[in-house]
Amino acid sequence: MIQYQQPRLAGQDPAVLYPRLVDDNHHAPHPRLVGEDQEIPLVTGESRRHVNFDYAASAPPLVEVAEAVTALLPFYSSVHRGAGYKSQVSTRAYESARKSVHAFFGARPDDTLIFTRHTTDALNLLATCLPDGARVLATAVEHHANLLPWRRGRVDYVPVPAGPSELLQSLEAALAQADGTIALVAVTGASNVTGEIWPLAEIATLAHQYGARVLVDAAQLAPHAPIDIAALDLDYLAMSGHKLYAPFGIGVLIGRPDWLAQASPMVHGGGAVESVTLDDVVWRGLPERHEAGTPNLVGAVALGVACQTLLAFGMDKLAAEEAELYEHAWARLSAISGLSLYTVWDQTHPHIGVLTFNLEGYDHGKLATILSAEYGISVRSGSFCAHPLVQHLLRIDDSEANIGCDPVPNDTQDRPLGAVRLSIGLGTTRDDVDYVADALLELAENGPRWQYGQSPDTGEYRPVPETRVWPAPF
Repeated sequence: MIQYQQPRLAGQDPAVLYPRLVDDNHHAPHPRLVGEDQEIPLVTGESRRHVNFDYAASAPPLVEVAEAVTALLPFYSSVHRGAGYKSQVSTRAYESARKSVHAFFGARPDDTLIFTRHTTDALNLLATCLPDGARVLATAVEHHANLLPWRRGRVDYVPVPAGPSELLQSLEAALAQADGTIALVAVTGASNVTGEIWPLAEIATLAHQYGARVLVDAAQLAPHAPIDIAALDLDYLAMSGHKLYAPFGIGVLIGRPDWLAQASPMVHGGGAVESVTLDDVVWRGLPERHEAGTPNLVGAVALGVACQTLLAFGMDKLAAEEAELYEHAWARLSAISGLSLYTVWDQTHPHIGVLTFNLEGYDHGKLATILSAEYGISVRSGSFCAHPLVQHLLRIDDSEANIGCDPVPNDTQDRPLGAVRLSIGLGTTRDDVDYVADALLELAENGPRWQYGQSPDTGEYRPVPETRVWPAPF
């Protein structure tokens, strides 16, 4: 049986890969974010710096990303299809970005990298490329993006594990019982609800012993820790740019080429074909086969620059910084009376900077609205597109469950069950952690300073009266 060990997430030397981003001492400046000092209005009439604790949903762009996009736009043109100078520049930029992302994740030389719209798109793409009759093994912890696509065929789920050893035992039992019929084990890299980092190397070793491949949904793990596909022996990885400080509509699927090369494209159209007649089509090879249509040049360049910038600084450094902030946040929040923190595994296990909780006396949607309106703090509320996991954490059965990805019920008297998620990112400081903890403590002891009502159409909470002025649509 595979025994659990601490995660092994190897990085690469940024000085070798991207010498232009570091100085002679192999140092790179701490990455900066667009809008990290943005002032926003409060419902009470004051304004303050926006305090972002919603990185797990979407992260703001790096300054370096915004600068690169601005520099690219005058050269924006067709990719792979033009002889013009700007088209050649655009094509070079697009393919350079592919190499940067490939290097960031430590992919093997023969791994293919396909640009997609986001993680969900990447996972659906792989689901359409599975061999005929392929059986998938997943877990009840997964985001919907890693639960639903596999239902095109046969998928089995192991229950929410109490710890990493139980996870490995459950996976091994399922693999052994399947007697070699499971083709793919699909797991998260880190939970988007509770933040546990999964033992990816051990999962890969276990799956390979039973003839299965491994897919990692790295949407949450990628912004928080170094990932080396080759060192971990992963077969496929999917992720989103909007989580990795490149929110320009891009994602990737990286992995072994054979399944992808043999499958018909999920999207049929221009750019994916060698030739077409009225009766037949010859598809191109990888990666063009699965990148039909005009590619997202801006998104690809943004993601490539984000990967270069983060790799140059050092993902291990970012992970260490975040671990300290996470421990401080856990200590502060766990000391608040009436606040319940949710976790799948105990706190000795490594986590990314995600803390999910409920505060006694508050609907999760109302609490999120109060934090925003009165304190300028952004958090996420709901069930985070992980209904089975949230149902497990809240200890409710199917008959009681009314869980929504977002708090938008049909009946305002029947609110979806859920929680509040606080997520840490590049721009988070220790002062930010103390500020949100102080705000929650004040709300626990004294309640809100404003009145709030529910929309009869959506069930969402809004301050009454609403005094904040909103900018015109862009």
